[in-house]
Amino acid sequence: MTSRVLSVLDAFSSNRIQLSLSEISRRTGMPMATAHRLIGELVAWGALERDPSGRYQIGLRLWEVAVLAPRGLGLRGAAMPFMTDLYEATHQNVQLAVLDGSDVVYLERISGRHAVAVLSRVGGRWPAHATGVGLVLLAHAPAAVQERYVARPLVSFTDRTIVDPARLRGKLAEVRRTGIAISERQITEDATSVAAPIRDAGGEVVAALSVVVRAADPQLDVVIPAVAMAARGITRDLARQPLNRKQRA
Repeated sequence: MTSRVLSVLDAFSSNRIQLSLSEISRRTGMPMATAHRLIGELVAWGALERDPSGRYQIGLRLWEVAVLAPRGLGLRGAAMPFMTDLYEATHQNVQLAVLDGSDVVYLERISGRHAVAVLSRVGGRWPAHATGVGLVLLAHAPAAVQERYVARPLVSFTDRTIVDPARLRGKLAEVRRTGIAISERQITEDATSVAAPIRDAGGEVVAALSVVVRAADPQLDVVIPAVAMAARGITRDLARQPLNRKQRA
């Protein structure tokens, strides 16, 4: 029963934010009657909503529950003041992300009208090797995690996306050495990401902060120290928070 409910929710994606009953039935492989019954329960609880046209979308109740996830709750609270200051200093895209499996998941983003367009979104996922935040998080992940990652096929988005395992290993070593990741035009040809690690009270890298700027005029001499300083500020605030039970183990 639980797996069926989860498969209904999993039918939705950033490209399919609204689905009809028949589309959900088809995407989950469930009979129409079963899908209809489960959707009805999800609507009653608030996990799904039905729009005037009869199509379904994710409900606000699910979002209310999701934002309580401990990995995001404390991080967002500590990060937002520094992200706001970083945005005011740069007027560029400011992003906060964590590693989940082989992807980065964006917990928060601040963007301005005149900043370069980015494809990331809050709650969205991207392969770690192609993003600044992902390079930071991979660089500080355990060696076994890194080796599993480089052993898999690396998706290319532009001619500059790092898809060679040896080159990726070298890039991760550079990130560990410098404390900064610079991802140049890996996702789109017009954007460069500068990212720095955020550590918890135990010194473990738990998130990454980035600023995404126009590749044609990155102003790295200004952006790099600004990102690094903001990441250190968030780290100091997290250091004041007690370690959770998972971190103590």
